[in-house]
Amino acid sequence: MSAHATPGLQHHFRDHAQQKSAVGLGMWVFIAQEVMFFGGLFLTYAVYRSQYADVFALASHHLNTQLGAANTVVLILSSLTMALAVHAAALGKKQQTVLFLVLTLVLGGVFLGVKVVEYMEKFEHHLVPGPHFSGHALGLEGDRAGQAQIYFSLYFAMTGLHALHMIIGVPIILWIAWRAHAGEFRADYNSPVELVGLYWHFVDIIWIFLFPLLYLIS
Repeated sequence: MSAHATPGLQHHFRDHAQQKSAVGLGMWVFIAQEVMFFGGLFLTYAVYRSQYADVFALASHHLNTQLGAANTVVLILSSLTMALAVHAAALGKKQQTVLFLVLTLVLGGVFLGVKVVEYMEKFEHHLVPGPHFSGHALGLEGDRAGQAQIYFSLYFAMTGLHALHMIIGVPIILWIAWRAHAGEFRADYNSPVELVGLYWHFVDIIWIFLFPLLYLIS
C-alpha cells in the first residue's frame, strides 16, 4: 500500500509502526536535552544552597507553601487527565480524548493563574531580583540580603522556565485536541497524543522536584 493511501503516514516511512518508533525516539531525545538544560539550573541551585543554607531556608519561608502544594495537586491531576486522554486515543474514543485534553488545558491554566498570584506577592514585597530588591521583608541586610537575592533569582529562573514550558504546551495540546476532534487519529495510531503526553508528564515531573527544593527547605 502506498504512503498516499495510508492516512497519517508520511512518505518517508514504511508503515505506521516505523513512523511511531521514529517520532518517539525524537521526543525522548528532546526530553533528554531538556533534562540537561534543567540539570544546569538544579546544579547551580545545589551549589548556592550548600553555601548559603541558612539564608536560603529563611527566604523559602516567604514562599506561599499552601499555593505551591495546591499547584502540585493540580499538576498531578493534569497528568492523570493527560494519561486518560492517551488511553482514550488508543481505544479510538474521540470524544473522550478531546474531553481529557481540554481538562488538561483547564488544569494547566489553573496552575499558571496561581503562579501569577505568587509572582504578584513577590513584586509587592520587593523580592524580585534587581535594583528594587529589598531584604526588609525577610529581615536581612547587606551580604545576607544579597544571598537572598540569589535564592529568588533561582526561584524565578526555575519556576519561570517551568511556566514557559507549560505556556508552550498549551497551544500544542489545543492543536492536538482540535485534530482529535476532527478524527485524524486512528485507534491503532495515536502517536501525536502520546508525544504531547510525554512532554506534559516531563513538565509535571520537573515541578515535583521544584516544589520541595524551593518551598520545603527546613
